[in-house]
Amino acid sequence: MAVLNTGQLNLPPQILDPWLGKVQYGSTIATLSGATPMRFGPGQSMTFDIGEAEYVGEGANKGPSTITPTVKTVTPFKFHKTVRMTEEVLWADEDTQIGAVNEILALIQPALSRALDFGVFHGINPNNGAPVTAMSESLSDTTNVVTIGTGDKAYANVDAADALVLADGYVPADIALDPAFAAKFAALRSQQTEQKLYPDLSLQTAPAGRLENHNSSVSRTVGAVGTAATATNVAAFVGDFSGIRWGIQKQIGLETIQYGDPDGQGDLKRNNQVAFRAEVVYGWGIADLNAFAQIKNASA
Repeated sequence: MAVLNTGQLNLPPQILDPWLGKVQYGSTIATLSGATPMRFGPGQSMTFDIGEAEYVGEGANKGPSTITPTVKTVTPFKFHKTVRMTEEVLWADEDTQIGAVNEILALIQPALSRALDFGVFHGINPNNGAPVTAMSESLSDTTNVVTIGTGDKAYANVDAADALVLADGYVPADIALDPAFAAKFAALRSQQTEQKLYPDLSLQTAPAGRLENHNSSVSRTVGAVGTAATATNVAAFVGDFSGIRWGIQKQIGLETIQYGDPDGQGDLKRNNQVAFRAEVVYGWGIADLNAFAQIKNASA
């Protein structure tokens, strides 16, 4: 049995720094909610409700103040992306090798960024679209659901989702949209001036745009079309994305693997290949699913 030998590439800092910014440009979650510094392993996220202040009349006694804590578990989840290339990549001179590494990172980084969305939105493995048992809670589990009816106006669906979130005591400040749903807004123009009705809506994931007084981000990860093994039918998630606690628990590195069979595709030496692998450990938790509503297409 061959011994797996690995070597760590000494990458220029500008390639991986800042990774957090790179994740933001590939992830709707990262665009709409800020990262929280985390250590590796399970943790807890705590929020507190202390209620309102008490009026005290002159000479009157002060009553007790209540504190209601809410504890949510933040769980680590590991993702990797492994790319094989011919071993000629290692024979190139130093300048060429750095160029090749840049190309590899350009392929790996977006996939690892989207993995955060697929986990938080749907709790699925991006590689095969299957549900991950360890991802016990995702935004698609919220019971606040708006189903798109025939002839519905897209803005009316968003209004209905807002109402559900507001009824649960949260402010629906953000919206993540599937491209097909976002296109309904992007195509609208004034009948008088032919100007776009939603000029601040960006069809990109980042930076965030604006739609109907929401911070907005558009990505195919929202509906997971072509990725989820079972159709999600999700067109958008509306809610308070600050209620998502996420962070990078383990720093990303790029590893070059020259020996063994690191991904089940055959021995590297026998196939005259080399593998490059990057890994990331995200941690996340959702403070309260009631802070979100999902807009869904009717099931086929």
